Amino acid sequence: MKTTIEAPIAKKLPKTLEKHNDKRVDDYFWLNQREDQNVLDYLSAENEFYQQETSHTKEFETSLFEEMKARIKEDDTSVPYKYNGYWYIVRYEKGKDYPIYTRKKDTLEANEELLFDCNSMAEGHGYFRLVGLSVSPDNTMITFGMDTVGRRQYTIQVKNLITGELFSDAIENTTGSSTWANDNSTIFYAKKDAQTLRSNEIFKHKIGEPEDKDTLVFTEEDEAFGVAVYKTKSRKYIIIACYSTLTNEFHVLKADAPDEKFKLFQKRIRGLEYSIAHFENQFYILTNGDNAVNFKLMKTPEIETGIEHWIEVIGHRNDVLLEDVDIFKDYLVVSERSNGLNQIRIKRWDNQEDYYLPFDNETYTANTGTNVDFNTEILRYSYNSLTNPSSVIDFNMKTKTKEIKKEQAVLDPNFDKDNYTSERIWATAQDGTKIPMSLVRRKDTKLDGKAPVLQYAYGSYGSTIDPYFSSIRLSLLDRGFIYVIAHVRGGEYLGRPWYENGKLLKKKNSFTDFIDCSKYLIEQNYTSSQHLYAMGGSAGGLLMGVIVNEAPNLYNGVIAAVPFVDVVTTMLDDTIPLTTGEYDEWGNPNDKMYYDYIKSYSPYDNIKRQYYPNLMITAGLHDSQVQYWEPAKWAAKLRTYKQDTNKLYLVTNMEAGHGGASGRFESLKEDAREFAFLLDLEGITS
Repeated sequence: MKTTIEAPIAKKLPKTLEKHNDKRVDDYFWLNQREDQNVLDYLSAENEFYQQETSHTKEFETSLFEEMKARIKEDDTSVPYKYNGYWYIVRYEKGKDYPIYTRKKDTLEANEELLFDCNSMAEGHGYFRLVGLSVSPDNTMITFGMDTVGRRQYTIQVKNLITGELFSDAIENTTGSSTWANDNSTIFYAKKDAQTLRSNEIFKHKIGEPEDKDTLVFTEEDEAFGVAVYKTKSRKYIIIACYSTLTNEFHVLKADAPDEKFKLFQKRIRGLEYSIAHFENQFYILTNGDNAVNFKLMKTPEIETGIEHWIEVIGHRNDVLLEDVDIFKDYLVVSERSNGLNQIRIKRWDNQEDYYLPFDNETYTANTGTNVDFNTEILRYSYNSLTNPSSVIDFNMKTKTKEIKKEQAVLDPNFDKDNYTSERIWATAQDGTKIPMSLVRRKDTKLDGKAPVLQYAYGSYGSTIDPYFSSIRLSLLDRGFIYVIAHVRGGEYLGRPWYENGKLLKKKNSFTDFIDCSKYLIEQNYTSSQHLYAMGGSAGGLLMGVIVNEAPNLYNGVIAAVPFVDVVTTMLDDTIPLTTGEYDEWGNPNDKMYYDYIKSYSPYDNIKRQYYPNLMITAGLHDSQVQYWEPAKWAAKLRTYKQDTNKLYLVTNMEAGHGGASGRFESLKEDAREFAFLLDLEGITS
């Protein structure tokens, strides 16, 4: 017989927050003290409550994990790519959680050189991540960034690839990435503000010298901007990129002359977004200048980079979003999006050919891949759909022939992609706008209003969630679930205006779009409110927080992963990582107009005494993107307000940050936990 367990109740220590003569009382403000034992005790109590409440699903959760893991090829290898005379390969070994980085000189038959075995490097750490691998031009050294906390504060180190030894260089609190000058002795890197974690400084470092000898070459004073540094594909220039939500600025330096000063490319103009690539004696610029909302492609001589010298290469189109370009010796490859669908356009520089790769359905994702070589006719791209596993394809742009280099293996004898079907459907929003959804299900799942549906969305920052294949998702589909991606406003699925109409003072469109999609799924007999579930993370967790306040009766259960739910308080605190850089996304609440608008939807400020659906909320103690206390405070307040006996779980990873667990298979345990929550609500036990 199951014993009733009392849920943890966080103590109330009221704190009055006042802005614009408006007072808000926050009973749980105290939870933002990460080192306070009372805070840690509360989070631990919530974790223990979750473990006890779900003890009956643990065996099922374990079997789900093993089921998902069994579909993944453990001894897997990436498709090799060649750069500067070496083939680079990432592989995984059976029973191990982390990647192994290797290379081979000249040919794939050459002896393997071990760069990094992350499995041994991760020993003794609850979290481990390796980023920013950068090989010196003479191939003798490699720089890398390492994080063992999950807070995205990386330490850059240098390894001698001839001897295998680590140099004494250890540069802390960086983005993890670094860029070599062509002298094989100088690197450039971005350092972070220790408190806000904003990347705000670019330094020059001489290999072998102590960090305190490093030269500061650029400081970003505007708190709304971050900085990064990288080398052009042509290897001729080192670039400093200054970026914010709405504005860009670049500074360039010849990679052969690391001790000279960076030159301003084009000074920032608020609202002017642009990115640059280099080829021969020209820079190519992707920009929204002159009201090119969906962007256009320009070029300019490398000696005259100001905007007054930019010449149009591909003009603006109202119905096509220009997303990216890849430059080759003989070809320009353009990544576009039309009516929500990825397109890859291939154009010869001599204008003898101009064509698109053919794709044949409405629920696919196609992206250019790792294309580091200039002098090649081969374009590498990836393709997958909601029903087709991912493929890596090498396409010969001259002969128009393709070779599938690798197709994702699904190690399940019962898997047959023909058992599944996908479609794109359109709901009508409150204002009459058509909102697309990508949907996948088993063909034998009946559309009788009784099927469980998991509806997912993100809907912020212009980030588009394309329809993609997931072997993990099969554990839901094979148990009768329908999976839906709602392409709500706030992303860029239907072009840049789709984003503009889902941010700042139009942010509520993201929320009402999602709710209207839910209503459509019910009206069209895909499901019912007893079987409809919603899921979103980070800014998508904000979306979850709003829908449970505004339309709780539509959903049986909601998963909010590391949710951004205390929007007013966070956006008023410029000491929190990322806050100042977010003003152009959400608005600056120091302005009363934005304060009032944000407060009107902020989930934490709008909790009501009402029914709420079953809720699983997750957090990461070291999260640098959404601080752990936001979901913690939200859960604590919900417990005292909700007028029902539905489940409410707060699960905090005490070792990880925003991305969750770091191991290849450890993250599957989080997926299994979430799936067990949904399946348990459906009464599915195996």
